[in-house]
Order: sequence, then C-alpha cells, then structure tokens
Amino acid sequence: MAEVQIGMGKTGRRAYSFDEIAIVPSRRTRDPEEISVAWQIDAYRFEAPIISSAMDSVVSPDFAIEIGRLGGLGVLDLEGLWTRYDDPQPILDEIATLPEGDVVRRMREIYSEPIKEELIGARIKQIRDGGVVTAAALSPQRTAQYHQAVLEAGVDLFVIRGTTVSAEHVSTRAEPLNLKKFIYDLDVPVIVGGSYTYQSALHLMRTGAAGVLVGVGGGAAHTTRQVLGIGVPMATVVSDAAAARRDYMDESGGRYVHVIADGAMRTGGDIAKAIACGADAVMIGLPLARAAEAPGGGWHWGAEARHNDLARGQRFRAGTAGTLREVLYGPSTDSEGTTNLVGALRKALATCGYSDLKEFQRVEVVVSG
Repeated sequence: MAEVQIGMGKTGRRAYSFDEIAIVPSRRTRDPEEISVAWQIDAYRFEAPIISSAMDSVVSPDFAIEIGRLGGLGVLDLEGLWTRYDDPQPILDEIATLPEGDVVRRMREIYSEPIKEELIGARIKQIRDGGVVTAAALSPQRTAQYHQAVLEAGVDLFVIRGTTVSAEHVSTRAEPLNLKKFIYDLDVPVIVGGSYTYQSALHLMRTGAAGVLVGVGGGAAHTTRQVLGIGVPMATVVSDAAAARRDYMDESGGRYVHVIADGAMRTGGDIAKAIACGADAVMIGLPLARAAEAPGGGWHWGAEARHNDLARGQRFRAGTAGTLREVLYGPSTDSEGTTNLVGALRKALATCGYSDLKEFQRVEVVVSG
C-alpha cells in the first residue's frame, strides 16, 4: 500500500475508519429471515456476534446472564467493582452523580479497594448458575496473580485484555507474562488483545489464542488517542488482522483464529462494516451501556478511567435507549442505528445477498470518505 508523505522526514500509511467506507450490495438479495448471524468460537456457539466490553458500566453478573440468554456473550471485568465490593450498587449510584471535576480523583479512590479472590469465584459462579457461557477478563498485569481463581470458578472463556497486549513485552522490573506458555497450559480457550497491526495480530495468533481483539481503545469512553497519541482507524486495523488470520492459517496448517473488532462501534452499520472488513464478531461497550439493564445507569466508563497515574478514559453520558432486547433485536427506538443492532446486521447481509457472516466477509467495500 502506498505511503503518504507527512513531511520530509516522515511517511505514513493511509488508514480508514468505518465512517470512511461503505458496503456495496451485489446482484443478489435475500430475505432477512433466512440469514444466519450466528458464530462459534471453540465449542461455544452464539446466535449473535455480539460480545460485551468488560466494563463496569456495561456488565454485571445479571447483565451477563441476560445477554447470554439473548444469544450474545457478556464478559465480566474481574478487576472492577464486582470483585472489589460485596455490594457495588451504592458505588455505581455515586459514580453517576459525581461532579465532573471530581470524577478522575474519586474513580482512583473507588478502585483502590483491593480485589477479593472470593468475589471472583462468587461472581463467576453466579453467571454459571444462570445457565449461559461464562466469560471473564483480566489485564495482562493481573492474569498471573488471579488466573487460578478464575479457572477454579469454572470460567468457559478467558479474556486477557488491555489497551495494547504484546506477545513480546519487555521489562527490566518484573518477569513479563509469557502468553504462549500461559495459553498452552490453560484448559480453556483464551481471547487476547488489543492488537493494532498485522504483525501484532499475527504474533498473538501464534500464542495459541482462540481469538484476538483488535482496535481496543477507540470507543466513546476512551481518550487514549488524545492522551498517548496511539490509535489506528478501525476499518484498517480489522482488515490487517483478517490478513494476519489468513496468513496464519497457511502457516499453521489450517488453524483458524477469530478476529474480534473491539471499540469505536456505535451503530448497526458500524458492526456490519466490521464484519465486512473481516471480523468474526464485535466487542461493544457504548451501545450496550445504553440498555436499561446496564449497571452504569446511563453512564459509561472503562478501566482506563481509573488508571493510577495516567487516566485515559472518561465518564461518558450514554443515556438509555431501551431494554437490552430492544438494543439487540428491536424494534428500533431511533433512526440512527443504535437500537436493533442484530436486526440491522441481518438486513445488511440480506440486502447484499449473503447468507452468513463468513460469506459476508467477502463483500465489496468502497472508500467514501
């Protein structure tokens, strides 16, 4: 791909966001009722390719159970309020009423409460008892410390998630997590990320992960690009990861690693474009934070907002769009595409003549921005 000259000493590759591309219908159309938007990772099949971001404003144990019953996957943040407090509700209520100038300071105080291993087990058991696939997330920094408690509690899918996760972290202060050895030793499938480039996605696939998260840090509650200057537009980062998946399949003799687009998706159209660029599923926060069942009560924030030294997230006013069922399956409560997300994806496939997600990854796209 041709590079653009930024100045005499620097060139850069042109990259594209979802807003800058559009999906092109083919010569064939289908009935939406005949479309499958199901996907499967390892032994687990889901009727919709929707994964919740592991954020306290999005996922409680009850929310994870509800989205699981509706065909999606809820991922609980095991470093969040649910493993720090026996009853997080008063804390959630306080966060919703904090004056703007006090948010960063108070968030640090709230999240300084230690994580309790017994709560890790209790929350995972609560979700398992709900009869749905159980998924939970830790950051790379906490994985070695708490993973045994997670496994003993009976998690089905283990998510290792950070703003950027590297297969080659270098540190002179502590022994870094050896992802390849760690994943090999586990008895459960692992989803790991974030990844921003073809090479980083390929390296994470080589660790044995079942899925790779790409694009972490670009959502409404993140300020990573403003604070650190780091970020890649989502259409490009997903397409790069899809290319890495293709090449890794050749390299490994056919092993398929799922690409999960993570962040910067607010509408059904964004989700459709992510699949069109090669994603197998999407991890979303803001659209689900707008569900009436979301624990944030109409507010949205992520782990980056509580960073001890350098906050890279904000408390964002999401509002409430309707029930979780309405957000996922409608009927729509607006005309902007923020509700009936699964219905919009199904309609996009039908309009373009594709019967399932794997086929839809081959759809033509054009640059429109």
